[in-house]
Amino acid sequence: MVDVSVIIPVYNSAQWLQETLESLLVQRFTGKWEVSIYNDSSTDNSMDIIKSYKDKFISNGIGYVIGSDESTSKPKGVGYTRNKAISQSSGDYLCLQDSVSAIFTTVCINIELNVILLLQDDLMLENRILLQYQQADDHTLVGSRFIREPTDSTIRYTKWANTLNSKQLYTQAFTSFGPTLIIPTWFMSRRLFNKYGPFDETGQGTPEDLILFYNLIRGRERGEGVELKRVDEPLIVYRYHINNTTLSINEETIWELRVKALEEHVLSKWKYFTIWNAGKQGRRLYRTISEENKLKQEDR
Repeated sequence: MVDVSVIIPVYNSAQWLQETLESLLVQRFTGKWEVSIYNDSSTDNSMDIIKSYKDKFISNGIGYVIGSDESTSKPKGVGYTRNKAISQSSGDYLCLQDSVSAIFTTVCINIELNVILLLQDDLMLENRILLQYQQADDHTLVGSRFIREPTDSTIRYTKWANTLNSKQLYTQAFTSFGPTLIIPTWFMSRRLFNKYGPFDETGQGTPEDLILFYNLIRGRERGEGVELKRVDEPLIVYRYHINNTTLSINEETIWELRVKALEEHVLSKWKYFTIWNAGKQGRRLYRTISEENKLKQEDR
């Protein structure tokens, strides 16, 4: 029986992968856990690095599961790669970790997240698995706070995400910033993922994290007991490096997902509403909503 599987999707991550795998060994979690790592047609030496660490993990009592898609030279995307890493794992709980990442014993955490660009290089602190495992259950998506590096980048976003209270984890879910719990901090039961997943596998340009996040929100709306929770201390470093792989997300796709979710979960419950002092975004929202919801605004 494996308690936790750390899920690592890899694509051309050789520059950071050794640091990632070395640092995974410092976790303070004393339960049974494993690393499930899946390589999505990398063209660098990522797979050689992955294989070279198997004996070290096994000798430390940590399971080490390797998968790879070498049937095509074209990568299939992070959604596909995460799903494959999850499907080959066996833990009761899933701890999402990006491939260009590392765990440090010191507090130095980063994030670079933009609505249009997801620049993934997260670093896990040594207590992450332990603290999130203590908060988790079958029905809860657990995230955490994070530290931003460089400290002068995405200041508004960092403040927003780190200061949300428990109610705002739900009420702010439809803002331009995206999920109120950022995906590098996600920790959930396999049962929860199986019910509301998997990740969308459309590929580059698709916000697979936002789609799954809204699936969880729908489950809560249907009274299925889904909860969002955040460990209120930083457990993640999420850095931006100019050399990082950049996953371009189509802004129009994000907009359509947000508006659809807003109409489904909020506007559908209101008899009237007002779009007030919102400028171009407000006008765009009005043009995008359904005719039924436009009438609610006009009647007001």
